Amino acid sequence: MSKHRAITMNKILLIIQREYLTRVRKKSFWIASIVVPFLIAGVYAIPLYFILNSNDTKTVEIVDESGMFKNRIKSDKDIVYQFINQPFAQAKKGLLKSDADILVNIPKDIISDPNGVKMVGKKSIGMGTQMDIQGAIQSELRNIKLEKANIDLKVLEDNKVSVNAETYTLQEDGKEQSSNSIGAMILAGVFGMILYISALLYGSQVMNGVIEEKSNRIIEVMISSVRPFQLMMGKIIGVGLVGITQFLLWGILTFTASTATTKLMSGKIEEKVQTMQKTGKSQEEITKFKKDFKEKNPLSGISQTVENISLAKLIFCFLMFYIGGYMIYSSLFAAIGSAVENASEAQQFMFPVTIPIILSFVLGQVIIQEPDSQLAFWASMFPLTSPIDMMVRLPFGVPNWQIALSLTLLILGFLGTTWLAGKVYRVGILMYGKKPSWKEISKWVFYKG
Repeated sequence: MSKHRAITMNKILLIIQREYLTRVRKKSFWIASIVVPFLIAGVYAIPLYFILNSNDTKTVEIVDESGMFKNRIKSDKDIVYQFINQPFAQAKKGLLKSDADILVNIPKDIISDPNGVKMVGKKSIGMGTQMDIQGAIQSELRNIKLEKANIDLKVLEDNKVSVNAETYTLQEDGKEQSSNSIGAMILAGVFGMILYISALLYGSQVMNGVIEEKSNRIIEVMISSVRPFQLMMGKIIGVGLVGITQFLLWGILTFTASTATTKLMSGKIEEKVQTMQKTGKSQEEITKFKKDFKEKNPLSGISQTVENISLAKLIFCFLMFYIGGYMIYSSLFAAIGSAVENASEAQQFMFPVTIPIILSFVLGQVIIQEPDSQLAFWASMFPLTSPIDMMVRLPFGVPNWQIALSLTLLILGFLGTTWLAGKVYRVGILMYGKKPSWKEISKWVFYKG
C-alpha cells in the first residue's frame, strides 16, 4: 500500500513540476514579476515627488468693484493675489499679455449676490484652484458680514476649535495600542484586490490549461498514465505554486523599491526643510509642511497598522487564505474546463462560480466601513467569501478564535469542492462531441467507478 502511495505521489509531483516549470519559464511571468513592484513603487512615489517639487504658483488678478476685499485676501504658497484698479472689461483684454494666470471680478453687489463673481483664465481653470479662490472670497465675505453685524471677529476666531483625535485599541490585558484607521483601510483594500485578482487569474489559468489539453487530445495520453484526480490535483498545485512564487517576488521587490523610495523621499524632505529655513519660513510653517506630507504618505499609516497586527501574522494569514481560496476556486474552474471543449462553452458555467468572488469583493467595500458588523463576521466565515473578506477585516484587528474558525471552515470547504470537482473531472475529461448541461454535469457526480 505504501509503495502504491509513493508511486501516486511521484506522479502528482511530476505533474506539479511540469505545470510549474512551463509557466515560470515564460518571459511574460518574469516581466510581470519585475514590472509590477516598480509600478507600485511609482504609484506611491510620483505623487509625493510632485508634492515636494511643486512650484506651480498661480497669479490671480482681482478687480474689486465693491472695494471691500483689498488687503483682506492674502496670498499663500499656491496662489498670489494682486488687486488692480481698472475696469474688468479692460483687464480682460490685457490678460493674455500680462503675467497673471487668472482674472477675477468681484461685483459691487457681492453681499446681496454672492454668485456674481466671475473668473477668466488664460487656460482652463482647475477645480482645485477654483475652489481655493472661491474659498478665499467666501471666507472674507463672511467676515465682512459679521463686522457689519457688530460681531467681534477676534472672539469668533478664538473660539474656533480643531479636533484631531488619536485612536487606540484596548487590548485584553487593559493596555492601549495605537491604531490607524486610514492605514488599515488602505491595507485592507490592497489585500482584497490581490486575492480577488488571484482567484480569477490563477483559477482561470487552471481552466484554460485543462481546456487546451483536452482540445489537443493530450489529456488522453496523460490519463493512460495517471488517474484523473491525480492529474487535476497536480495541475491545481502546480499553478498555485506559480502564484505563490510571483507573490514572493512581488513582496521582495516591492519592499526593496519602497525602502529605496522612502530613503530618497526622506532626503528630499530634509532638503525642502533646509530651503524653507534659508528663505525665512517660520517653524510653524515647517511643522505644518511635515505634517501635511506625513498625512499624504500612505506608507506611514500602513507601517503603523502592520506593527500593531504583526507582520508574521499578516504573512501567515495571507498565505493560508490565498491557498485555501485558490484551491476552492481552481478546483471548480478545473471541473468547468473538463466539462467543455473550448473557452466559449465555458462562459455559461463560469458565471455561477465567479459570483461569490465578485460578491466577496463588493462586500469587502462595506466591511472596510464596518469591520466588526454581523455581515463582516459571516462573510469572513463562509468558505466562498472568507479568503477575501477575512483578509479585508484583518488589518482592523480580528480575534484569533475567529481566524481559526474561518480557516477550519475554509479547509472543510476546500475538501468538499475538491471532492465535487474530482467527480466531475474524471467523467468530463474524456467527454467529447457533446455540450453538457447543468443537469447532465450533476449526474456525473453520482457516477460510480
